[in-house]
This record gives sequence, C-alpha cells and structure tokens, in this order.
Amino acid sequence: MLSASAELARSVLDAAPDAMIILDEEGIIRFANRQVSALFRYRHDNIIGLGVEQLMPERFRSAHVAHRRTFAAALRTRPMGQGLSLFGRRQDGSEFPVEISLSPIRHDGLVLIAAAIRDVTDRKRVEAELKAAREAADQARDSADRANQAKSRFLATASHDLRQPLQTLALLNGTLRRMIIHESAEEALSQQEQAIGAMSRLLNALLDISKLESGAIAPEVSDFRIATLFEGLRREFASIAASKGLALQVEASEACAHSDPALVEQILKNLVSNAIKYTPRGRVIVRCVPQEGAALRLEVIDTGVGIPAGEIGYIYDEFYQVGVPANSSRDGYGLGLSIVQRLVKLLSLRLEVTSEVGKGSTFALLVPVGAAQRVVPPPAPAAKISGAADNRQLRVLLVEDDPAVRDATRMLLAVEGYRVTAVPSKSEALRKVGEEGSPDLVITDYHLAGGELGTDVINALRERGATVRAVLITGDTSMPVKQMSVDPHVRIASKPVNAEELLGLLTALRASA
Repeated sequence: MLSASAELARSVLDAAPDAMIILDEEGIIRFANRQVSALFRYRHDNIIGLGVEQLMPERFRSAHVAHRRTFAAALRTRPMGQGLSLFGRRQDGSEFPVEISLSPIRHDGLVLIAAAIRDVTDRKRVEAELKAAREAADQARDSADRANQAKSRFLATASHDLRQPLQTLALLNGTLRRMIIHESAEEALSQQEQAIGAMSRLLNALLDISKLESGAIAPEVSDFRIATLFEGLRREFASIAASKGLALQVEASEACAHSDPALVEQILKNLVSNAIKYTPRGRVIVRCVPQEGAALRLEVIDTGVGIPAGEIGYIYDEFYQVGVPANSSRDGYGLGLSIVQRLVKLLSLRLEVTSEVGKGSTFALLVPVGAAQRVVPPPAPAAKISGAADNRQLRVLLVEDDPAVRDATRMLLAVEGYRVTAVPSKSEALRKVGEEGSPDLVITDYHLAGGELGTDVINALRERGATVRAVLITGDTSMPVKQMSVDPHVRIASKPVNAEELLGLLTALRASA
C-alpha cells in the first residue's frame, strides 16, 4: 500500500498537463501518469514495464539508446533533441511531433530519469501556417515589386515614345513660324501651336496620374526654402495671369518646409493654374502662413467663380470641372486636382478647401516646418545673346535617335544660323568629334537607342577633354536626371520642348561660357 506522500506525489503527477514517465537506466518505464495513456493510447498497465523506445518511431530507436546512455553518464536537467524534430508513436502506429524535457532522479541508490512529453501538433501546424503565410506574402511582395518595376519601365518607355511626335511637331512649328511671313499662315501656325500645347498638357497629366498610381514616383524629402518655391511660381504664372487681366500676388516668406520640394511645387502649380483658370477678374494670392504645431499653411486664394458646396466632393475626380457640363467645350481637362489629391496622399500631407460661389476659393496645403536654409543670392542675369547672325560660327552637335525629331531639330537650328552635326548615337557623336573637333554646344536626348543615355554622350565627350555645354532633353524624371541639374554646364528640358524654350536654353549656355 502506497504511503500518503506517495499517493500525493501520484496525484500531483496525474494532474500535470504534460505526459510524464519515469524510466530506469535500462530505459524501462517504471511510472506513467494518466496523460501518457491519453497521448500514446496505451492502457496504463501496458505502459509500465515497456521499453521507452517503443514510444517513438522505429527509425529513431537505435540512435535513442545511445543518447539515453550519454545522458545517464552526464546527468543534468535539459531539453531533449535541441534543434531536432522529435516524434512520438502511438500504439496504433500514428506519429505526432513532441517536445521532451529530461530530469535526473536519484532514489535509494538508483538513478532514474523523468521525462515530460508535450504534444506540439497544434503549435507546429500554426508555425507551418505562419511560415506559409510569410512565404506567400514574400512572393506577393516580390510579385508586386516586379509588377511595379514593369510599370515603371513601361511608363518610362511610353513617356518617351508618346512625347516624340509632339516634340517633332513643336519644333517644326517653331521652324515654320521663322520661315513664313504670310498673315494667314501665321494664324494657322498659331492655332497649331495652341493645339500642340493642349496635347502636351493632357499627355503630361495622364502620365503623371499613371506614374502616381503605379508607385513609380517616390518622395525625396528634404528641407527647402518657401521663397525659392514661390519665386518659381511667380516667374511661371505672372505673365499668364496678366494676360487675363489678373493680379498675381506672391507674398514674401522666410519660412522653410520639410517635404519633397519638387512634388510640393507640382501641387502648387496645379492649384495656381486652376485658380487663374477659374478667376475671370480680380487676383490670385499665394502666401505662407505659419501654424501652431510646427506646420506651414501654403495658401492659394482666388477671387474666382467659387465652388458650390454640393460639388466640393467631386472636384478631385478625373475630368470633372466645376460648372462645365459633360461633352461641352473645355478649358483644360479636369485632371489637375486629381493629380494634386494623389500627390497630397503620397506625401502624407493635408489639403483644405473653402469656397463661396461668386466670391472665390482658398486651397491650403499644410506641410511640416523644415530647418532654416542658408540664403544664396541669385546669380546676376546673363547678357542677352540673340539673333541668327550671332550663331553662324557656332557648331551644335545634335544626338537624337528618332529621325523625325532629329530632322525637325536640325531644321530649327539651321534657320537660327547654327552649324549642325546631327547623329543618332554616342559612337557616331564621338566619330564626328574626332573628325570635326569639339562642338560649341551639345543637344542630346536622354534615352537613346540600344540603352544608351545622353549622359553617356556628355561624359564620353568630357573624357576626351572637351568642355561640354549641353541641353539634355528628356521625359524622364528619375534620380540620375535630377542629379544632372546641378551641373552648371547642363540644362535639362522636359519633352515636348518648344522652339522658343530650346533656343533660350542654348542662349543661356552660350552666356555661361
């Protein structure tokens, strides 16, 4: 008959959540609690006296004998099979994963081993599901990354290819305007120029939306001066506002913001353009108002037609214009605010709108305050150089792989008096330079055939010792192109470039020599 203490010990072991066995040095089971019978599906009487190897799959048994003897030679409490997958075997032959902890017991001169056995089937299943989920997520992420990369490549190619015909038309228009003096032809060319401009604006807006939706645009956050941003807006829109009889008031600001300056500028350009478009008389104000909580409020205020309260929720929809019925004549395409909304979301900023019909609207962009920037005085204006006569002794190397754009550019430059060498590739450019010497100016497309870049052309010419002053023409907005903008001898022009802009860039490069 068991003593009271032995009965208590058995009761405690039977109440334990894990299966527990005690075996002797030969591996014979001397004690098993109730959970052992439930776990291994043996009758309790059949477990006592059973060799412990019978509770494991046959493939592990011979190795386990050696492990058991090693443990008996160096007794200590430890988990069994660290780093290994352990399995138990039920009486019916089915297997299940287990964890086992071993503890030595010394009793009446005997050395016994206590083993706690836990069924980890559920945990292993959850681990397997989590692993599968992680692998699926990784695969989905990789697939999404590949899809975004493919979209980026497509958009870069589409941006280049779609802009090429417009580039050709814009340059041919500029050439013809210099060659034809008949009044009726001048009017036709003026209307053609307006149509090309409208096509360019629509294409740029559609490509901007596509890039934003595909994730091809990544913010590049930095601290920047609001004054620099506002000065760019004043230069771009002052004459446009004046042509409508509007006053454009850009208030001075010494503040600095922290965001992506190029994307914030794009937001404000769209807002100012819209304000001018919907303001028949009065003024448009651009100002910066510091806010509590380290924020700046960049406001575009107009005295225009205003937005009915019931329509404010629709102004960010593509092709929606306030007060313009569907299928009617449009001034613009209603894409500016759609682009603004996407950019605001991309930059995690906030845009607020207040408006009153007949009195005007206020669009306010809230941006974080940035660190103060050192004020750099603007460069002194260069002396103006113009006229075809001034260009006759200047040689221009034109590198453009598209024959139509190449011919249109060559004709424009020839009309202006430049001597032009037009080639389709870097190798041809280097060959011509070897024959004719270094050019005075270079005009190169950024994306050339065969994966060549306009920057490769510029660098190759500089490696030959030439001082290259170049216009890089591109529809690409990637980082390598942005970095070129810090080169004092390179001007970057976004496609489609009209004749006046291209010739103005060449004049500026000549003045910088």
